[in-house]
Amino acid sequence: MNMLQQQLTRYFGHEAFRPGQQDVIEAVLRGEDVVAVLPTGSGKSLCYQLPTKLLPHATLIISPLLSLMQDQVEQLKKMGERRVIALNSFLNRSEKQHVLQTLSQYEFIFTSPEMLQQSNVRQLLRQLPLSLIVVDEAHCLSQWGFDFRPDYLQIADVFSDMKRPGILALSATATMQVLRDIKLYLHMQQPFELIQPIDRPNIRLMRESFMTQEEKLAWAYDYIVRANGAGILYTQSRKKCEQYAEALMMRQVRVAYYHAGMDLYDRQLIQQQFLDGHIDWVVATNAFGMGVHKDDVRHIVHDVFPATMANYMQEIGRAGRDGKEAIAVLLYAQGDEQVVTYVATEELPNDLQVDAYMLHAQPQQLVQEGAVSETQFRVLHYWLQQKNPAEVKQLMAQLRLQKSNEIDAMQRVVHATTCLRHMIIGAFGQQLHEKVAQCCVNCGATYELHVEAPKKEAFAMDVTWQERLSALFPQ
Repeated sequence: MNMLQQQLTRYFGHEAFRPGQQDVIEAVLRGEDVVAVLPTGSGKSLCYQLPTKLLPHATLIISPLLSLMQDQVEQLKKMGERRVIALNSFLNRSEKQHVLQTLSQYEFIFTSPEMLQQSNVRQLLRQLPLSLIVVDEAHCLSQWGFDFRPDYLQIADVFSDMKRPGILALSATATMQVLRDIKLYLHMQQPFELIQPIDRPNIRLMRESFMTQEEKLAWAYDYIVRANGAGILYTQSRKKCEQYAEALMMRQVRVAYYHAGMDLYDRQLIQQQFLDGHIDWVVATNAFGMGVHKDDVRHIVHDVFPATMANYMQEIGRAGRDGKEAIAVLLYAQGDEQVVTYVATEELPNDLQVDAYMLHAQPQQLVQEGAVSETQFRVLHYWLQQKNPAEVKQLMAQLRLQKSNEIDAMQRVVHATTCLRHMIIGAFGQQLHEKVAQCCVNCGATYELHVEAPKKEAFAMDVTWQERLSALFPQ
């Protein structure tokens, strides 16, 4: 047993590394910039947790979602780690002030790209000794940074005027273009790269096509009622989340809905109920899933195909983390492509909105006036500081074309008659070296799963969130 394995056993109780972990950790300890693409469930978090215990200073972890951040903090605390903190919008003003005053006492510091842009946070982090900077779920930089959360593109700028430590970018799925964006916008210097195969052979790739939306929805309800084991039904609107969950409740399914418009505590409650097995299904937008470490999810159903191949692989990757058989079902009805295109491009500012921003004496008022959404304002505010209006218009046109091409790639999966797995893996620049018997719908895979699913009493939903949280987290 070498020194690194001894430290692995000492701090985490594991006898051996999973594939890829040791190579990544050794590169991190050498102080190199590192890009690591490791499949869901392969232990990405250990790639910064162990180095943090061995390096002299703190690790800063930049995480995309509050729920993911909180989950990672709780996981570390359960392991006995006390010097961990999440610097995010969960904190009130006095709590945040206390955390900033005592930040040097922590080993693991979690925060968001948006929090990094606050001047007092930036100034403090520039003064704080850091041994490692981690960008978790780094594909979000490429998928969200250009048109949804431009603060992602400014992460490297926070540390541009200092001698920064190495950056570790972690993801479960990244196309070649996403990898290029990650390295470019994080200003990585000849990074060490470890790209593991993204194929999840235990997940069967199924697909069903219908003439009408009604037929599609009826099939989904019937499938979920009959399904054995836990599952997630992904949809693209908050309204549908609630409607589908209500319909499934009436069919005696233990189900809840989850979307970003819900109260924070209710979202935490639903996530915990799902983890504990008090509910079997969650109907969700793509706000649900990152950081939800539930090993025995057996089913992923998409009522509309995701806008990108990377999103699809991220979302189906939440099934079968225990290595046992799971099923991912992609549902399609005529007209779905219009829905996907609208959702994917609605927040991209158009030429008129670019002009309105430039002409308005107080551009932020455009949101109150209903001329732009809050997201469109953030995008305009960022890019019009980087480029002139003509260049911004050209960039938005390029992004629309890119999104259209990504949607076309997913449509080819929807209509394919050849092996779906081979097609999807190829989109990530990888090859399928071995095909499993239960591969995909076009290779003869079936829906039959042999899973024992223990039944537990569901929580009543007519109590206050304080009572529900108290039941979940007793003092």
